Amino acid sequence: MDDFTQIKSVSGLTRSTLALVLAGGEGSRLRALTQWRAKPAVPFGGKYRIIDFVLSNCVNSGIRQIGVLTQYKSHSLIRHVQRAWNFMRYEIGEFVELLPAQQRIDKGWYRGTADALYQNLDILRRYSPDYVLVLGGDHIYTMDYSQMLIEHVRRCADVTIGCIEVPVAEARGFGVMSVNEQMRVERFTEKPASPESIPGKPGVALASMGIYIFSTEFLFQKLIEDHDNPRSSNDFGKDIIPSIINSHHVLAYPFQNDQGEPAYWRDVGTLESYWQANMDLCSIVPELNLYDRSWPVWTYQAQMPPAKFTFDDEGRRGQAIDSMVSAGCIVSGARIKRSVVSSGCNLHSYSEIKDSVLLPNVDVGRHCSINRAIIDKGCIIPPGTRIGHDPVEDRKRFHVDDDSGLVLVTPDMLGQSLHFTR
Repeated sequence: MDDFTQIKSVSGLTRSTLALVLAGGEGSRLRALTQWRAKPAVPFGGKYRIIDFVLSNCVNSGIRQIGVLTQYKSHSLIRHVQRAWNFMRYEIGEFVELLPAQQRIDKGWYRGTADALYQNLDILRRYSPDYVLVLGGDHIYTMDYSQMLIEHVRRCADVTIGCIEVPVAEARGFGVMSVNEQMRVERFTEKPASPESIPGKPGVALASMGIYIFSTEFLFQKLIEDHDNPRSSNDFGKDIIPSIINSHHVLAYPFQNDQGEPAYWRDVGTLESYWQANMDLCSIVPELNLYDRSWPVWTYQAQMPPAKFTFDDEGRRGQAIDSMVSAGCIVSGARIKRSVVSSGCNLHSYSEIKDSVLLPNVDVGRHCSINRAIIDKGCIIPPGTRIGHDPVEDRKRFHVDDDSGLVLVTPDMLGQSLHFTR
């Protein structure tokens, strides 16, 4: 088998499309995981950052002109994008360009998703795209945007919104759409208290994925109108989309797999959803296939040796079951079960890691027991530490999620300095 991956070639349609990734989110619901980094820069899946998924979707879809809009605690994110995504060739019209909040229009920072684009209008005009693809930088999924782009052009839409079916109980945190038989959007409500079900599918709502395709001149016009409206909060979901439903062609594009069912898409905005998305990767046949060579997830990773497992004594056996263990790890007589262990971790003898996520460069001492926990980058867990077994004791030192009981551990909580860059 050839030792390379196949990705979609660039077409005239994708070449004339500019992708803008909104990556300035604070991600406060992830608690201390975003204390020193923006949400899109949070490590995920052993070797990636969250933003790698949307950027890989763009490249694999043949869309190679990409702007990343940053704002909140962006140093870690900027450093990662510079290292991981510098292989694009600007000479042939390919780039991943960072667009930090620069107060280009006034003295304020980005006030909303629409304002983030408005403050970069001069830059967007310089690119002169025919279409603009607006994306969130903090979701986990693999999607071919070129198919959505083709549908946008074929249906002569002003705006096309990527959407996915979700249970009504979960839809309160999303923009919810009502559509007719031609998938034309008739109503759009941002985070409704009582989400509307899809006709014929009680208990299921059509939720926005935060993916928009605009015809460029239409987008520019609406951004200017929105900025000039003193009552607007300058947000796509709250302001621009609802204001154009009745007067323009707004199309819903359902995100489905080959069987016509809702495809894998996760908003990892809470500790529980972040942990669960990592746990999904440990399934025997995960819905999100990281091993698909036709759709690689690109990232940066330092050159490291393969993972190493040592010792084969009773009670001191280096092993991993239903788990993902990344490069550079040494599992020295420790046992791992249903866990994601990121690159550069050291797990010492007689310790057990279960149903947990270890971010890069974690060191777990001897005789530790870690259960249903998220261990942040660079933590050094002292020998004999027990985490995830006694909520009362855990709350004295760490953060325990009220809803899920998950334990979050960071170097600060352990009284340690940040040994590794974020």
